Amino acid sequence: MKVVFMGTPDFAVVPLEMLIKNNVNIIGVVTQPDRPAGRKKVITAPPVKKLASNYDIPVYQPEKVKSAEFIKILKSLEPDLIIVVAFGQILSRDVLDIPKIGCINVHASLLPKYRGAAPIQWAIINGEKVTGVTTMWMDEGVDTGDIFMQEKIEIDDEWTSLELSCELSKLGGKLLIKTLENIKSGNLIRVPQNHEEATYAPMLKKDDGKINWFKTTWEIYNLIRGMYPWPTAFTLRNKTEFKILKARPYLTNAAPNPGKYLGAVKNEGFLIGTGDGSLLVLEVQESGKKRMKATEYLAGHTMNEGEFFADDVHQK
Repeated sequence: MKVVFMGTPDFAVVPLEMLIKNNVNIIGVVTQPDRPAGRKKVITAPPVKKLASNYDIPVYQPEKVKSAEFIKILKSLEPDLIIVVAFGQILSRDVLDIPKIGCINVHASLLPKYRGAAPIQWAIINGEKVTGVTTMWMDEGVDTGDIFMQEKIEIDDEWTSLELSCELSKLGGKLLIKTLENIKSGNLIRVPQNHEEATYAPMLKKDDGKINWFKTTWEIYNLIRGMYPWPTAFTLRNKTEFKILKARPYLTNAAPNPGKYLGAVKNEGFLIGTGDGSLLVLEVQESGKKRMKATEYLAGHTMNEGEFFADDVHQK
């Protein structure tokens, strides 16, 4: 069975590596073009390209996978199956029709929940206790195709979206191998999604990370975890962006003090009031400055008990 793999970020690396180590016949890898990355905007190859190159697998980087030029190349490869893991481009009907068996996508949620670009982050932000991965037959919709297989995982209360992404990447790789075993044996499972139960996980925007201190301690904590490492949760201090990178719930079911500085906790950090208690801030970053532990920040900055974070703190 000849397979073309389409994927781009770190999330797609483990599934690709599992396919390689299980001797799947990968005849080509399609990934996004090299892009500027980091503060210095250095042109950087996608993680999937780096892995494929290590194994001498041909790599294709079309600006648009649906272009007539690339479709001609893809047809010439004559794939039996296309596997898509966080590729970053929507496949047109012309592409979907090329492989003999079809196109399989690995999606980081239990579809039909959390269709879209950021299912991992939104699952944490919304306080989900369980999520998972789905292999599905691709159609022209966004994560709307028939389900092949699913696997669940419990979300640890301390995981950020980075840790959850790592766990789901590994789980997705294992599920993908099981899916291929079924395909090879002719067991082509198709379970239509219940579209009425669908929820959505749109691409994150920077403003999604703005903390509303009137929310509960756990809601704010989940936002901080879900927004890490990008775009990160933030508030305002002295009208300047103030990122909160790491924190943990301190008091819940207590008197509300939304956005109010409530003092330091020795050797740990400082407290900010929430809608139902307080949050212990552990790691921060001022705009244009390096990240640091909250204790380090306190050592170099004066914070007055009773001051408020976010100039618009009284806007619910």
